[in-house]
Amino acid sequence: MTSAPTGSLTRSAVAALVDHTLLKPEATRADAQACVAEAIDLGVYAVCLSPSMLPIDTGTAKSCVVAGFPSGKHHSLVKAAEARLAVDTGAVEVDMVIDVGAAVAGKFDEVFGDVLTVREAIGPEVVLKVIIESAALLSLAGPDTVTEVSRVAAKAGATLVKTSTGFHPAGGASVEAVTLMRAAVPAHVGVKASGGIRTAEFAAELIAAGATRLGLSGSRAVLDGFPA
Repeated sequence: MTSAPTGSLTRSAVAALVDHTLLKPEATRADAQACVAEAIDLGVYAVCLSPSMLPIDTGTAKSCVVAGFPSGKHHSLVKAAEARLAVDTGAVEVDMVIDVGAAVAGKFDEVFGDVLTVREAIGPEVVLKVIIESAALLSLAGPDTVTEVSRVAAKAGATLVKTSTGFHPAGGASVEAVTLMRAAVPAHVGVKASGGIRTAEFAAELIAAGATRLGLSGSRAVLDGFPA
């Protein structure tokens, strides 16, 4: 086991921030069951799966699904119906993808409506994480767009704003994106860093920048970098 990237982070503390994730299109139900078993073994906060894997018993981990994934180009009503069905079959958290093209074009009212439609469909009690594809926004539209989209998502009812799907060719989480997103949203709104987080060192950097949740597919390898 490597030494701790920062003195204040422990394995259990970081595990409590982790959404252990399996979203590969080729994943089987057996793979999902194995993912859940590993999530329970690691003591992570939640397990994030494709909605077609529900219903599934996630044990001590929260049940999380994605909606409008991974492109975000679904109609808002389709995202809302997908999210509502997931909640009705056991999900307590939903990670939705915005229409990134609308954000790039500066159509923030459309982003607001997209998020609000999903929030109204799932109700106020369900955790809603809004994926903005921060790497794509940074490269195509700049940091001000990341800031504005984060603000709009929070205003529309996001519980957390989330960096990435992990599927976009522009890349995943970055310290720059997390810093911008943290500064853009109120204190009660969290920031989830996801996509390309493979080391404890990077995870620690993202937490220091303001990430309150981490989306990891290789959770064990990252957690092994923190001391017990």
